[in-house]
Parts: sequence; C-alpha cells; structure tokens
Amino acid sequence: MSLMPLIVALFVLAAGCLVAGLGQAVAARRRWHQRRRVGACLRGVWSVVFAALGAVGGLAGLALLGYHRLTEEAVVAHVVTRALDTQRYSVRLELPDGSARTTELSGDQWQLDARVIKWRGSAVMLGAPPLYRLDRLSGRYRDAAQARMQPPSLIDLGGTGPLDLWNLAQRHPAWLPWLDADFGSAAYLPMVDGGRFLVTLAPAGGLIARPADETTRMRIEQAGW
Repeated sequence: MSLMPLIVALFVLAAGCLVAGLGQAVAARRRWHQRRRVGACLRGVWSVVFAALGAVGGLAGLALLGYHRLTEEAVVAHVVTRALDTQRYSVRLELPDGSARTTELSGDQWQLDARVIKWRGSAVMLGAPPLYRLDRLSGRYRDAAQARMQPPSLIDLGGTGPLDLWNLAQRHPAWLPWLDADFGSAAYLPMVDGGRFLVTLAPAGGLIARPADETTRMRIEQAGW
C-alpha cells in the first residue's frame, strides 16, 4: 500500500506550518518596531515553533518517499523474461501501481532486492506497519567463477533522494530508536524464455518469488531448478 497520501499530508502540514511561522515572524517584526517587546518575543517564539514543525514535517515526507506499507503478504512485482541470446534476456518489471520497467540483463537468473524497515515499542503500539521499497533488479550467474569475471547488469529502482529513512537508520541509528530492524531482502529465480513470475513480500519482511503460471514452472524445472 502506497504511503503517498501520508507523504502529501506531511508536505501540506509542513507548508502550512512554514506559512504560519512566516506570518508570526512578520507580526513579531511589526510589534518590535511598535516597541511592544514582550508581544514581539512571543510572536518570535511561535515563529520558531511553527518553522521547526514545518521542517520536521517536510523532512519526514522526504524520508518516506518511495516506501510502501506492508500489512499482509503483498504482491510487489510481476517479472516477465524473454530470451535474446545465450545468457542475455529482456526483463520486464511490472509494479502494482501500473508502472513498468524493461531492461536487458545478463546471466542465468534474475534477482529482485528490497529494503525493509520494521518498528519497535510505542511505534508498533500506535499501529506503525513495516515499510518496504524495491531497491534493484539485477542479473545473476549460476557459476561463481563466471560471475566474478562478468560485469554486473542491474537497474536501480529506488533512486537516491536528498533524504532517505533507510540511509538515516544506517548512518545514525541513535536518531531513530523506534526502529527495530532495517535490512535488505532478495529473491531470485532462473531466467527462461517466456517466463512469468510473481514476487510477494511477507509481513516478516522476506521477498518470495514464484512462477506465475504452469508453463514457467515447467521451464524452470527443465532448467534444473
């Protein structure tokens, strides 16, 4: 489930607080020129409070960009593979929101990675669900020696924003004591011509990849999976 309504609400709250803070600052300046020092100081304090609330709301919205709520096992992607050459495939990633990405991957298998964030204590009691964001789609070689010799083929699905909850948790864990765990999860299956796969994410935070139809299941069995 997308967090976009919450993110929009945070940005609206931030904008409202910043406008209110600016209004308080203007009022404080006017009272200062009128030599109403106490009133000016009170308006100044409110200006700082509103500005701080606006900054917190805006930063929270930025940190949550790209993440989704996880309330039950959720479908996070469909993967469609088509052979182009030996160990070369066209891979289409279809997302629940209707968007899709197509790329060419080298290797024997495709792999989808996600970032998962879980909460603890009071955050869980308040109903905060786990969050996830798809991170990258890449090709894998079954043979480790070949994997070391070949350059990786992948696409970045998450992007790098100015602020990210995952990066904050990694770099400054003391700032986010209500985070219980922040970890990566990955799932992979063989690439086969005409393959269709379903990828879900369990509430515990693990990605699960399955053949989406019987034809794909038979083809990956023939591939030795």
